[in-house]
Amino acid sequence: MTNPIPTRLAALRQAMQRHGVAACLVPTADPHLSEYLPAHWAAREWLSGFTGSAGTLVVTASEADLWTDSRYFSQAEQQLAGSGIALKKQKVSHAPEHLQWLQQHLDEGGVLAVAGDSLSLAASRQIERLLGEAGASVRTDLDLPGEVWTDRPPLPKAAVFEHATGYPGATRADKLERLRTHLRRQEATHHLVSSLDDVAWLTNLRGSDVEYNPVFLAHLLVETEGPATLFVDRSKLSDKLVAALRADGVHIADYATVADALGELGKGARLLFDPARVVCAVAGAIAADAARVEAANPSTAYKARKTESELEHIRDVMRRDGAALARAFRRLEERLAAGMAQTELDVDALLREERSAQPDFIGESFATIAGYQANGALPHYRATPEAHSTLQRKGLLLVDSGGQYAGGTTDITRVLALGETTAEQRRDATLVMKGLVALSRARFPKGASGPQLDALARAPLWASGLDYGHGTGHGVGYFLNVHEGPHAIRPPVPNGALVPLEPGMITSIEPGLYKPARHGIRHENLAVVVQADQTEFGEFYAFETLTLCPFDRRALEPGLLNPEERAWLDDYHATVRAALAPLLEDADLAWLERHCAPL
Repeated sequence: MTNPIPTRLAALRQAMQRHGVAACLVPTADPHLSEYLPAHWAAREWLSGFTGSAGTLVVTASEADLWTDSRYFSQAEQQLAGSGIALKKQKVSHAPEHLQWLQQHLDEGGVLAVAGDSLSLAASRQIERLLGEAGASVRTDLDLPGEVWTDRPPLPKAAVFEHATGYPGATRADKLERLRTHLRRQEATHHLVSSLDDVAWLTNLRGSDVEYNPVFLAHLLVETEGPATLFVDRSKLSDKLVAALRADGVHIADYATVADALGELGKGARLLFDPARVVCAVAGAIAADAARVEAANPSTAYKARKTESELEHIRDVMRRDGAALARAFRRLEERLAAGMAQTELDVDALLREERSAQPDFIGESFATIAGYQANGALPHYRATPEAHSTLQRKGLLLVDSGGQYAGGTTDITRVLALGETTAEQRRDATLVMKGLVALSRARFPKGASGPQLDALARAPLWASGLDYGHGTGHGVGYFLNVHEGPHAIRPPVPNGALVPLEPGMITSIEPGLYKPARHGIRHENLAVVVQADQTEFGEFYAFETLTLCPFDRRALEPGLLNPEERAWLDDYHATVRAALAPLLEDADLAWLERHCAPL
């Protein structure tokens, strides 16, 4: 089949020439700056053929380049082959990032075009500053990919629904009043929220406009001393839901009219918004007379700290999710032992079938990664009907999966030994396990941040001259996005924010190791920050592991674990056995007992 990408790039270049544009920047973004996008805004994927969740495309008259990070290097090399687009590796020594590249390659007087509905106000300011130093300029009023994308998918129309009664940690009215109290302290009269997970959390609503994330397309404008206005497609809301929202002081306006409402803010209005979470096309509509208070969305910090009632629901979800995984992994083992042909796609189907049988299961929290042997070395690998591997009774299978339940969001990675493994595989899996245990056992003072703890998970690998190219932990939403800020466990970055870890924050702990063309290792649990103790040196926190599923001890080399590490793993498996045994029976219970036995 003919590769359509060169034709699409040619059409884009013709549009660039018509508008006198020297370069076109196509980020991975929508008007809400989401990580995962509705198909309508997947312009970067349409123009490049690269399907990863992170990437930036730059097209000039003679060159096309795509920047992405180490999770996607191998995938991008494969998907960009024959497209005329070159891979540029992000965060690689002596390799310029896309803005530095543009600064070096745009001539004085050159114009860069980037659609204003896919670029944050903060990012647009940075681009304008950098290109201004080179004598170039930026236009955000042109959507050149939109001009040439003639069969662009329409906006999604899925229904919006209430987060089931009893699950939210606070009522919609209480959340909005808490927000208004913060706004009064900031002397703000209005607050604009464009990030979809913040809108969903504040309103206790959910949707399915974005695959895997239970959110819906909307903006929210909150008045400190007046109503809140939800800008959303009215056809997505039932009359009953509209009435419930109105009873809580939330009015409905058409999704496309948010700019009009911002333009009508009068003199004396003080609008709080986050320039990193609002696109420049929307920010540009704010009335000139309105004062601006630029600060982070208060709700981002609120929703990161789960309430005790939310955590109780999450703990229950972890038990049910763990039981579903135990059933799926037991069935996979039995099928392989019986000589049945199994592929990576069958693993995905087994997990989906078992999770779907659980109460209040809504869907998956991301596309399952089932990578056998060398495929496991691709951190964001995804098997497809066109390209997948058949499992054999040897080697390692990496399975990274998660579920969306009304009571919480899960994300777990396990490495399964399907049969005979090599000494190198067991050694690598054990070194990664040592990192997971070290971070899981950590005690840290109040005020410590993720970048300060990241090295704990890497130290066992560093000692052997090994490392991994992704972060160690990300926040997780409450029946919301599987990736949630503001906290993260990752290496420090220049000028990067150091967000303190606070009680109630959930994070993944997922060190890894990837050897291209050989195998990949990643062990992942979710954990919540809890109070540990108070000493003369202050308050100290710890992690409570939430995920409940055995690690495959057959993939490990127990002799490489020290007594403390062995004790942690044995204690974890005892906890898993006690939590899941009441939910399992017969062959499933026997599987659990076998895999939770002490080392």
